[in-house]
Amino acid sequence: MEISNYCIIFAIETVNKLLLLITMGEALESNINRSDYKILIVDDVMSNVLLLKILLTNEKFQVCTANCGNACIEQARAEHPDLILLDVMMPDMSGFDTAVIMKKDPDLKEIPIIFLTALNTPQDLVHGFQVGASDFLTKPFNKEELVMRVMQQISLVAAKRIIEKQNAELKATLNNRDKMYSVIAHDLRSPMASIRMVLNLVVQSSTPETVGPELYMLLDQANRESEEVHDLLDNLLKWTKSQTGRLNVVLQDLDLEDIVPGVVEIFEMIAQTKHIKLELVKPESPLKVKADNDMLKTVLRNFMSNAIKFSPEESTIQIIMAADGDFARVSVKDQGVGIAADRIDTIFHKGETTYGTGGEEGSGLGLQLCQDFARKNGGDCYVESVEGQGSTFSFTVPLLKS
Repeated sequence: MEISNYCIIFAIETVNKLLLLITMGEALESNINRSDYKILIVDDVMSNVLLLKILLTNEKFQVCTANCGNACIEQARAEHPDLILLDVMMPDMSGFDTAVIMKKDPDLKEIPIIFLTALNTPQDLVHGFQVGASDFLTKPFNKEELVMRVMQQISLVAAKRIIEKQNAELKATLNNRDKMYSVIAHDLRSPMASIRMVLNLVVQSSTPETVGPELYMLLDQANRESEEVHDLLDNLLKWTKSQTGRLNVVLQDLDLEDIVPGVVEIFEMIAQTKHIKLELVKPESPLKVKADNDMLKTVLRNFMSNAIKFSPEESTIQIIMAADGDFARVSVKDQGVGIAADRIDTIFHKGETTYGTGGEEGSGLGLQLCQDFARKNGGDCYVESVEGQGSTFSFTVPLLKS
């Protein structure tokens, strides 16, 4: 299984587990070690503080106390409690005002608060929730209600801890994946480029007559596969840098006639091995754009490579340059196998493996990279296709405004 697929499955399983934990409160509560959680009790009446402390200590919670709003804030900063039971009516500062101060403090705002109050009018309840209450406990309260409401909030805190832990694990997995991809692509691309160059020279200088048909066929196959592997490594390295934010878009004024013909020329020899004709259709007027030179070439190279891969021998591939409103459009039109209608909507992001007319294997990564690069340059990618008749892949890039 590919690492990217593993990460997706890992994330889905994580979400499912958390939903199960949150919706099945009793099951979660049974797994909570109450001694791991600290509760801050805040009340100016000492008898209330002692009663709550005894009840919660008997339930195995850690307990700390404060007798006023200011002491509550100081204790919260010092003790980092998981839950605060906060009296509303206090002489120095009300519980509501205390909550307002804590919710503005980045270090305290995530701590849930249960207000302890004899106030039970709708206006009081609404005001309490407006200042950050997670729940209310009405005085006088009984032990069962106290424990139930405390456990509801502690269960949510426990679920949040699980989420944070799973997120950290997933982030580490993704970072390791991206690092591995980058190392593989970077370390293999250079020797692969050397192998590719040597095979290109050998094939160019050989004929079936000089080396024999069988050896020539093997050399030709090795040459084509080296091209595929080199392109895959190049795409992999660029995709990893793009996903991790390490690939900068360098915009500059460009003329597409200085870019497109050069890319087409590179693929002439590859196309000739399948007896495919490349036909460049130039625009009626110059197409001046502001874009990243390397990114545009990468998109076009991927479109050209796919067109050759999925086209039969003795066919023609057109590379069409044209203006399209405020955009320049470059299209690669082939007479190949086409794409099934149910795949067209996901072709740029599904990432599935496909096979060309000569058995060439594709990773599905190239088209994802194309769309990413086109959008980073202010354009997009498009496809039109009829199964069995051919496909047209296009990308757009904004024209320079005169």
